[in-house]
Amino acid sequence: MRTIARETLFKLIYSSQYSDGIDVGLKTALFKSAELTKDDIAYCENVLGILDEHKDELLELLDKYSIAFPEKRIFPSDRSILLIGLAEILYVDDIPEKVSMNEAANIASKYSSAKSASFITGILSAVAGGKNV
Repeated sequence: MRTIARETLFKLIYSSQYSDGIDVGLKTALFKSAELTKDDIAYCENVLGILDEHKDELLELLDKYSIAFPEKRIFPSDRSILLIGLAEILYVDDIPEKVSMNEAANIASKYSSAKSASFITGILSAVAGGKNV
């Protein structure tokens, strides 16, 4: 199960919004403190690579699907969770979309506001539903 890896990834992405990218020292420390396995680390590195390569595209999708809020007005915690979910749904074929959405909602329930889980699930569901169109 990748729950701990996703939470670690969330912390990295969240912190990167307040600095100039991913801090390598923080990444190493978080991986170590979470006791991530080699598979978990590979998963994290894969998603970080996807985000690095496709971040502009993913942010545009957030703008398109978050009708009430432009991407820049989305809480940084919610934006971080959404970026992970979008990366998984669009670029990681071995993770079912429903798993990505459920995990994103769980992280939002733990680290964000009370309404964030449904907001995040709504956006991820819309993107997942629209990707096959």
